[in-house]
Amino acid sequence: MQLTASPVKQLAVENGISVMQPVSLKDQATQELIKQLNADVMVVAAYGLLLPKAVLELPHYGCLNIHASLLPRWRGAAPIQRALQSGDSETGITIMQMDVGLDTGAMLLRSSCPITEVENAQTLHDKLAELGASSILEVLHRLPLGIEAIEQDNDLASYAAKLQKNEAPIDWHNDASAIERTIRAFNPYPLSNFKHEHIVIKVWQASVQYKQGSPGEVLQVDKQGITVACGKDAIRLEALQKPGGKAQPVAQFIQACPIKVGDVLRVE
Repeated sequence: MQLTASPVKQLAVENGISVMQPVSLKDQATQELIKQLNADVMVVAAYGLLLPKAVLELPHYGCLNIHASLLPRWRGAAPIQRALQSGDSETGITIMQMDVGLDTGAMLLRSSCPITEVENAQTLHDKLAELGASSILEVLHRLPLGIEAIEQDNDLASYAAKLQKNEAPIDWHNDASAIERTIRAFNPYPLSNFKHEHIVIKVWQASVQYKQGSPGEVLQVDKQGITVACGKDAIRLEALQKPGGKAQPVAQFIQACPIKVGDVLRVE
């Protein structure tokens, strides 16, 4: 619960690199500070606000964004999670020349990355972070020599809406495959969850099982997991977390929080 500098700031301070943290880039004083840097290029990563036109035009080569999708698919705040949730087989990194729109700028480089069937948002984020680093370095090396900017096809665009906590409760009427993808997409945040005896239980890991029953009905409980019927097929919950506790394999979890065959799990 303490205010802590990000790893980027910590590294900058350790190496004597100046760090500015303006609340907004819209005020003229901040824009004047950026102008005085006389920068060749500005690189933007994981920045949640649109850059004003005045800022976009300050660097000689403009502003470049490291975006975690293969644009124009998944513009917006949560491209990693939405790609997983939708069952995409691949995603990637797009280095984009920023304009005033939301991830609408021309593309300088697209680097693809496969999505495995066990990928969650954290593991995919880490892979894309590595790919993003190598991709932006390649673009920066090529920038002074000239690099083709390819306009996005707006007809192919999709929007990756920001994650909301009210998306986290599991609706057992959905297909098991859709629930399983969402569990992976929402790991480690906001974490899919369900209610059992008025306790909200978070789900860290699950798999699809080809069993049938009424949505929410617990069909099987063993050391491998708790199998719950869905609208189609079933989901086996394999790692769970109760309030105030840590994520645990089901074999440990059910010792302190028993769930039995025949119970009906509810949406929060």
